[in-house]
Amino acid sequence: MLSITCAGFGGQGVLTAGLILAHISMIEGKRITWVPSYGSEMRGGTASCRLRIGDSEILNPFFTTMGALVAMNHDAVTRFEHSVVKNGLVISNSTMVKDHAFRGDIRVVEVPATDIAASLKNPRGANITMLGATIAATRLFPVETFADGIDAYFAKKGRNNPLNRECFLRGAAAVAEV
Repeated sequence: MLSITCAGFGGQGVLTAGLILAHISMIEGKRITWVPSYGSEMRGGTASCRLRIGDSEILNPFFTTMGALVAMNHDAVTRFEHSVVKNGLVISNSTMVKDHAFRGDIRVVEVPATDIAASLKNPRGANITMLGATIAATRLFPVETFADGIDAYFAKKGRNNPLNRECFLRGAAAVAEV
């Protein structure tokens, strides 16, 4: 079972990224929990969500340590890095997290998600870029399977944007380059 936290500022799509991860995990037959947390502010305040993803029944959605952290900004790293288990994973948006001395006992994957999304003219796609990096780094699902899931997720909402798939694939490719 993987315990994972997605964190950043409100408005960065952190909760949406977690919902997409939960939704596709469920479609692919996994057991999941998704617990959001956000301040009273909408944009600019702290936002996070905690997910548990596994093959067996999840008896408790809460956890104090996590196997993976998806950090959209420096505050997310500062707030949650200490809770990542030894040999755990931090996926960091290196556009927003600069000059951070990460712990030596964790695996860190730095992806310039905000820059990638902007270069694709999809500035709101940084969260999707981070999802691509997350799927590639954790190997929870085949990358193409998850990309198809993203297309279906947005199509169901009537907001199909082919640039979301491109952001996702570029995020996954950034991990392959590391």
